[in-house]
Amino acid sequence: MFSFFIRKGVRKILKRKDSDAGQKGRALEDLRASLFNQFRSSEDAKRQQQRICGPAIALSFNFLVAVGIIFMNKMVLQTVQFKFPILLTLIHYVVSWFLMAILKAFSFLPAAPSSKSTRLSTLFTLGFVMSLSTGFANVSLKYNSIGFYQMAKIAVTPSIVLAEFVLYRKKVSFAKALALTVVSIGVAVATVTDLQFHVFGACVALAWIVPSAVNKILWSRLQQQENWTALSLMWKTPPITLIFLAAMLPCLDPPGVLSFDWNFSNSMVIFASAILGFLLQWSGALALG
Repeated sequence: MFSFFIRKGVRKILKRKDSDAGQKGRALEDLRASLFNQFRSSEDAKRQQQRICGPAIALSFNFLVAVGIIFMNKMVLQTVQFKFPILLTLIHYVVSWFLMAILKAFSFLPAAPSSKSTRLSTLFTLGFVMSLSTGFANVSLKYNSIGFYQMAKIAVTPSIVLAEFVLYRKKVSFAKALALTVVSIGVAVATVTDLQFHVFGACVALAWIVPSAVNKILWSRLQQQENWTALSLMWKTPPITLIFLAAMLPCLDPPGVLSFDWNFSNSMVIFASAILGFLLQWSGALALG
């Protein structure tokens, strides 16, 4: 009789555990279904992105990450003595694409617009200018001081305004133009005491301005006019970018990457730089969207 009650109690406990497990499983499925419904179309994903991350949050996030990655990359290139800026950029995109693959595996990646709405040549062009923009930026940072790098970065903003006017006849209001001028002068004054540069680095910095401006224009137009989200573009473009970065390696990186000391400390600093690279690309896209 005693053993009968024990067996009966054990069965009740097991049934209760099975019921709890079933409820947790259903809750998880409901959560995934909810996320899938929010991301099932590019329009829904775009509205969800704008609702979660407004302009002020996106710009603040982008500013903090941009400042952090400049100093982190400078530390990688100088302190860690990783003299390979294009390879560093390639590592950034590989890590970024790996993180995007994880999001896709768990169905957290927003839907992309249909292939009919966006020409393949547009995505190809974006991938190409991304390789030039980020690759040249790190080469410039290797040879020049942070102050000179920031001065070159200032020139990107008027280049964007000029390019949008030439290509799309888009005009900037006087208030925006005044605000951009004040900010640019402020950054220039803050960095004018640190304008050390190398002749080759200065040439690369000048070559970096145009693709950087085109990169931002394409990101902005794809998000604002064709309903691409930041994450969906970050999933589609890296394969093209990685191909062009691999082609740039023998031209802009010195030999000797195999002799670099890939110890744990150096590897962690490079990996941290890659994580910031992912966050910079994401935050920049959110700010442009």
